[in-house]
Amino acid sequence: MSSRTRARGAKSAAGVHTIRIPRQRGRRSAQPFVVVIPEHPSLTREALGFVGRVLWRFRAALAPTGFALLAWPLAAILHAIAWWSALALAPVAAAPVLWFGFVQLHRPARTAAVVWRAGLALLATAAGAWLAFAAGFGPLAGPLPLLWLLAWLIAQTAWLVVRRSH
Repeated sequence: MSSRTRARGAKSAAGVHTIRIPRQRGRRSAQPFVVVIPEHPSLTREALGFVGRVLWRFRAALAPTGFALLAWPLAAILHAIAWWSALALAPVAAAPVLWFGFVQLHRPARTAAVVWRAGLALLATAAGAWLAFAAGFGPLAGPLPLLWLLAWLIAQTAWLVVRRSH
């Protein structure tokens, strides 16, 4: 740091923020700069900071919520730019059902594993179908918001149950 911008011998009280602007060359009549920095953050800033820290702390537990919240703008953008993308997403929505059949043929399981696999395939199919319908008709069309809410609640609950059991 240059000696021209560093304050020499200036001391300030704890909690007080000061910014010193160096003198400008060739401007003897220029007005000084005044920078005001509040000593205490506002209540809104404190609340947003608290919410941000909580979300960051539990970010792994809230992964389905993040994906669900990203699905809305993605569907809206796809609907606005290329409504025909729904025609490409529709076959992709059937992929989880095909995965379930393939896995069940090659690695047969019983009881709880089959239930979890079937539930996962059903939820992924519902999410893919929602994305296809939302890209084609818009995310707010008909019962799509309700379907999104139900899929999000089921996915978040299942995610928390699976994470707790391992």
